[in-house]
Amino acid sequence: MSEKAIITCAVTGSIHTPSMSPHLPVTAEEIAEAAIGAAEAGAAIVHLHARDPRDGRPDQSVERFEPFLKVIKQRTDCVVNITTGGAATMTIDERLKPVAFFKPEVASLNMGSMNFGLYPMLARFSKDKLKHAWEYDYLEGSRDRIFKNTFADIEKILTTCAENGTRFEIECYDIGHLYTLAHFADRGVVKPPFFVQSVFGILGGIGPNPDDVMHMKRTADRLFGKDYHWSVLGAGRNQMPIAAMAAAMGGNVRVGLEDSLWLGKGKLAVSNAEQVKQVRKIIEGLGREVATPNEAREILKLKGADRVAF
Repeated sequence: MSEKAIITCAVTGSIHTPSMSPHLPVTAEEIAEAAIGAAEAGAAIVHLHARDPRDGRPDQSVERFEPFLKVIKQRTDCVVNITTGGAATMTIDERLKPVAFFKPEVASLNMGSMNFGLYPMLARFSKDKLKHAWEYDYLEGSRDRIFKNTFADIEKILTTCAENGTRFEIECYDIGHLYTLAHFADRGVVKPPFFVQSVFGILGGIGPNPDDVMHMKRTADRLFGKDYHWSVLGAGRNQMPIAAMAAAMGGNVRVGLEDSLWLGKGKLAVSNAEQVKQVRKIIEGLGREVATPNEAREILKLKGADRVAF
């Protein structure tokens, strides 16, 4: 409990579509402002995806990332984490491009192939209420889509990022993903300290029950001992309950509109900063302190913002 809590904020992601919330950042300006606001509210790390500003679809091109990366770096000292997850509709080469080009301090890394069910969200939206044609196909298509992260894919990301000194937010959606991390750690392909982001409540991954949270933590403790730092995210309505559980257990937390559009029951979050402020209250209410960006860099042994390519 003595270690300060690192708050990560995932500001837009590729799960939610523009019709779901008017507050979801889409343009480069909106993504930059969302990240800066989250950092000012207490997020040490911002986890970033890009979108096509014309219709909000996920876009993993270097050209989409560049405008907001420079603004964020100019206006805040937060740690920038660029996704290699992109979207499940993309190839591994597409997903890897911005990380290989910009050489961030942190990149996300998904630890296994999985079903990633987004289609139940369509229950809230009839087809004619969606703003863009791609949204329906994207959500419904997840019924028959695999989010591909093979051993070869994972190793390609690990070795590409190792050349640039980029470390990882290691996203584990199920228990087996922890064992996959242990496999690469045993081979020396990835080095400690590991920043393990346990993901709860995605259809296709581990559930959000407190027993699931405890099982993830116990397994990671057994596999990695003192060589890792544990963080959690809860999807949708599970966001704050999961964060509260982890914070009480001495863990770190992730919030943001990528993971949940909500601030409370029936209440959309108007910004990423709003969620950061809420989880910060939980952490500080437990008598813990929130880590600054530089403290997060020290805890996670990051290379520093002066060694990125943006």
